[in-house]
Amino acid sequence: MTTLKERLTADLKDAMKAKDELTLSVVRMLKSAVKYKEVEPGASELDDAGVLQVIAGLIKQRRDSIEQFKAGGRPELADKEEQEISVLQRYLPKQLTPEELTAAVQASIAEVGAKGPKDMGAVMKNVNPKLQGKAEGKAISEEVKAQLAKLS
Repeated sequence: MTTLKERLTADLKDAMKAKDELTLSVVRMLKSAVKYKEVEPGASELDDAGVLQVIAGLIKQRRDSIEQFKAGGRPELADKEEQEISVLQRYLPKQLTPEELTAAVQASIAEVGAKGPKDMGAVMKNVNPKLQGKAEGKAISEEVKAQLAKLS
């Protein structure tokens, strides 16, 4: 089983051979972000979970940029960010469907014994590690909020 970092290196070579500029630039940026994270003080070599965190962070940055570009009337830049997100998502595990996300959140609410919105922190602490890389943090927190609101 190859690691994510090995897959990135292989994909970088393939993108060079195929002259796929988009994939090439995104994979280079991702490899750079991983390397940057590894050389931070107190950091060590990243495992797949660490690489997934870096990918999730880059996707979140792109989503924020898209909102900014759309608000600023720059749809061509927003489109470029969308394309970069689609390349980054290739490295994430299969994403949960909305139904699977709801079921996972409901299971965590039951495990924690949450009674309402004030228990959001406990539920998030329980559900986040289970869903890391399988759903975006924003989607998870919105689902937890919605489920807890029904309880109160």
